[in-house]
Amino acid sequence: MHNSSAKLLIIDDDEVVRASLAAYLEDSGFQVLQAGNALLGLEVFENEEPDLVICDLRMPQIDGLELIRRMSAQQGETPVIVMSGAGVMSDVVEALRLGAADYLIKPLEDLAVLEHSVRRALDRARLRVENRRYREKLEVANRELQASLSLLQEDQNAGRQVQLNMLPETPWEVDGLCFAHKIIPSLYLSGDFVDYFRIDERRLGFYLADVSGHGASSAFVTVLLKFMTTRLLYEFRRNGAFPDFKPSDVLAHINRGLINCKLGKHVTMLGGLIDLAADRLTYCVGGHLPLPVFYSDGEASYLKGSGLPVGLFQDAHYENYELQLPASFSLTLVSDGVLDLLPGETLKEREAVLPDRVRAAGGTLDGLRQVLGLAQLGEMPDDIALLVLNRNLA
Repeated sequence: MHNSSAKLLIIDDDEVVRASLAAYLEDSGFQVLQAGNALLGLEVFENEEPDLVICDLRMPQIDGLELIRRMSAQQGETPVIVMSGAGVMSDVVEALRLGAADYLIKPLEDLAVLEHSVRRALDRARLRVENRRYREKLEVANRELQASLSLLQEDQNAGRQVQLNMLPETPWEVDGLCFAHKIIPSLYLSGDFVDYFRIDERRLGFYLADVSGHGASSAFVTVLLKFMTTRLLYEFRRNGAFPDFKPSDVLAHINRGLINCKLGKHVTMLGGLIDLAADRLTYCVGGHLPLPVFYSDGEASYLKGSGLPVGLFQDAHYENYELQLPASFSLTLVSDGVLDLLPGETLKEREAVLPDRVRAAGGTLDGLRQVLGLAQLGEMPDDIALLVLNRNLA
């Protein structure tokens, strides 16, 4: 309410003083109610609910202090201005302690002082009401935010559990080969994903994928990747097209699927197939860096290969590369988040260090955990994924 339209209540047993104050304040634009004693003033206060009260401290039957106590008990936010003669300053102190907004000494020689005190008290009362309403709104918003955060946490927990359930067993030993992986998300959910599986009696498949972005939206794409690769494998088995199953087929299938879904996400990934009978690795690169590190006879080096990211270009073509596998070896696939753990000013310098780290780790995942200090990691700017497959390594 604007100050000039506020409703005031004057309580004073001196009719002349009361009328003089009322006339001045009415001329200033206020609505003014009057009461000649405290009991009548309380009745008007209860019925009319004024915005401000002006009362004398010295009145018969009930004095101003008791009046303030009773009004505060009914409506503690209504400001009260007390008027007192010069000889009762102890009562003024008590009135202020009880919550009076101001005090004025009678007789009032300049009624403009009273008007100023009234307007200031009304402004303070309005601010108190606004602050209370703001706090109430803030408390409601905080409760709603807390409920939303709890719901989000439940969603994150559910999403995390879905991701964990999709990941393959680690370590997984099959036909002399050992697959093992480690994923460390920068947030609660990861945009990195690995999978490995048996295609048929003589072939094994695997891939490592790094979805663009972070968090829940990227994690959702990992679910989609799992679905698409599983569905593709099912279709190949149902159609009996096993002789033609190649990693490039998988990347091309995922590329079309992501583009058609229009999720605004792309993936860098590397997929591979191992022919156990022929001891041959066939792999395909989908824009993924760093390239796989091959370790054998104490030496480690990058495999060759290149290709476009998956999910960006409709006409992307993916090429298969082949490698004959020795009796003892390991193949290490990592997401680019691992490069943040390596020394060097540039990406090229950090990439050059990775084969040395694989060599120092002896080509095993446990060795890489120690060499890279994965157990001591704090908050990371990017997801980290490692997939290591080896044969006949200690």
